[in-house]
Amino acid sequence: MLRYTGRFTPLHAIGDLVGTLTDPIIVYPGGWGDSLPEWLKNVITMERLIENMKTTKGEEPTGTDAEACAYLNTASLTMPMDGEWSQIYLYVAGKTYTRWRKSEMPEDIRVDSLNDQQMADLNRFKEWLYRRRTMARQESERTERRQQKEEEVSQRKAEQPALFEF
Repeated sequence: MLRYTGRFTPLHAIGDLVGTLTDPIIVYPGGWGDSLPEWLKNVITMERLIENMKTTKGEEPTGTDAEACAYLNTASLTMPMDGEWSQIYLYVAGKTYTRWRKSEMPEDIRVDSLNDQQMADLNRFKEWLYRRRTMARQESERTERRQQKEEEVSQRKAEQPALFEF
């Protein structure tokens, strides 16, 4: 995969488009990845497509609010979060839920804004999520190419007659 260079290239666009549909959803390790609701998985794909469209206009690619919500959801089920990350989680969960489920978060847990440090943490976190999923795609592609090469070698060996048999 090509690195983002700050300018739109057709090859980069194709790779990112394929990635929006096939990249894995990055979740916190601990076994809770299967507990994500189906609607959130679908929203992640939709938000990735929207992000992908932004990169064609020259914006830096990043993870989405829904991806951050999914990761933080699984993290919260694995271990307690500190106050800062709880606020960030409630903020992205509220934005995602309100945008896609068309209803409001309950008043007692809704977080409408973050301070500058929390917003910076969230942005770094979404950049990290994007890098993680693109690295997972690259690793998958390498594994696929390696398996294909091994199959070709074994097929060639099977088809090639042995010159000497002992």
